[in-house]
Amino acid sequence: MSSATFSRTALKKLAPPLERAVLCARVASDHKARDILVLDMRGITPLYDFFVIATGSSRRQIHTLSEEIEAAMRAAGDRRLAIEGYEGSKWVVQDFGDVVVHVFDAPTREYYSLEDLWADAPRIDWEQVG
Repeated sequence: MSSATFSRTALKKLAPPLERAVLCARVASDHKARDILVLDMRGITPLYDFFVIATGSSRRQIHTLSEEIEAAMRAAGDRRLAIEGYEGSKWVVQDFGDVVVHVFDAPTREYYSLEDLWADAPRIDWEQVG
């Protein structure tokens, strides 16, 4: 790859983090995730801007949600930096840098209760964005 090609590729501008978080929520919704939540973490931590939290009903659905979200983010020009929990499939975490996606099974989501842990984070009405 020539340096000119690399420069054009490297300079591709990503959509703002909120738009990408909403994209993740919409993909989760399209694939029948439940209790989808987008938390605005910008005023709480410098590590990331948004959490997307969703619940899947089975190991297979949790895998599908994770794979489809990753594919949509890749299509939007983003790349996943890390993934954890895919093998166990009770809680899959995907790190896209400024957007972190959590897909839980119901008992694990209830146990960790991230929405309560981060209760100070504003909730985004993702269905009304854009």
